[in-house]
Amino acid sequence: MNIHPNDIERLDEFLHACPRLVVLTGAGISLASGIPTYRDQQGQWQHSEPIKHQEFLQEPARRQRYWARSLRGWPGVRDAQPNIAHHALATLEQQGSVEALITQNVDRLHQRAGSRKVIDLHGRLDRVRCLECGAMHSREAIQKQMSGQKSQQCTQSSPRPDGDVELPEQYIAAMRVPSCSDCKGVIMPDVVFFGGTVPKPRVESCMDAVARADGLLVIGSSLQVFSGFRFCRRAAELGKPIAIINPGTTRADDIAQLKLKSDCGPLLEKVASQRAALC
Repeated sequence: MNIHPNDIERLDEFLHACPRLVVLTGAGISLASGIPTYRDQQGQWQHSEPIKHQEFLQEPARRQRYWARSLRGWPGVRDAQPNIAHHALATLEQQGSVEALITQNVDRLHQRAGSRKVIDLHGRLDRVRCLECGAMHSREAIQKQMSGQKSQQCTQSSPRPDGDVELPEQYIAAMRVPSCSDCKGVIMPDVVFFGGTVPKPRVESCMDAVARADGLLVIGSSLQVFSGFRFCRRAAELGKPIAIINPGTTRADDIAQLKLKSDCGPLLEKVASQRAALC
């Protein structure tokens, strides 16, 4: 358990001062569930950059690469379990402290932990949509469609975020790209890849939540991507206090009123349990 001195008291004071919070989470909150982060504590890439949105849409070879790697990587996301940080946030929501939970993650672990006020900013990896007819399919159904392909048997792979793995090129070249079972059209995971645009209504819902809330709590995100950082900037414009739980550097450190470097799981669990005992 890595809780820095006074962080429990400081976070509890922030929650008292901001009884209705918007929580913004990033990849760091799912690290303890076995899903790696994109960046290190200095905000630098730990892997090669992930697939870009336009690459997936325009380049068949990039789609082949994505599906070969996803075939091997999806089970790790599918089988991941919520950790104590996810459960603590669900408890805080039940206590009435959470106005909305905006997550940059696509793993759905917040929902599986019991949170209900979740906005999946970048979509969800557990379903796939057809770019031709618009049909939605479960990601697991696509996994079954791809079963038996060569990359599924590959043992020389290393995990990456979002159900991706590094694979030798021969496994990628042998991949047969899945298609829509309704119209045979091009399918893609129901997520916003890097460089893509978050749907405007989704962004507006997040902005409205920030406007209603008393403060913003950021957990496990370096905020290097603007899609999440914009909510910090908006909170600052509205005079809403910002607290950040992250052991590393974030893009919003200079506008936050509180920066905590404790491990988010033990810290959130301790604060949520203390507040539950007072109810």
